Amino acid sequence: MNFIPERLISLRQSLGISKAAAARMLNMSAMGYGRYESGEREPSYQTVAFIAQAFNSSIEYLYGNTDDKNATTITISSKDEPDLFLLVQSIRNDKNLLERLLTYTENIKNVQ
Repeated sequence: MNFIPERLISLRQSLGISKAAAARMLNMSAMGYGRYESGEREPSYQTVAFIAQAFNSSIEYLYGNTDDKNATTITISSKDEPDLFLLVQSIRNDKNLLERLLTYTENIKNVQ
């Protein structure tokens, strides 16, 4: 798989952030990030996965396997989002509870 730097640039621009801000978001040097955008260096698969998550996109988009920019996975950290983590954990294996929650969510969205 080949990383496509133009896709990284497109994602960053769609977020409305500078290269420096993107580098800070990813906890890397501006120079290192700039090398990914310029194509001088190809990030590891793990780094591409981290970038995709941080930019709310997908690994597949960054590698050119799809034109859909939308995320295909979401990682929920128990440390960063404990309530959401517990919610997902509680409904993960309970289809009935999941259906009830989805119905409730739709009802709330319709009220607004």
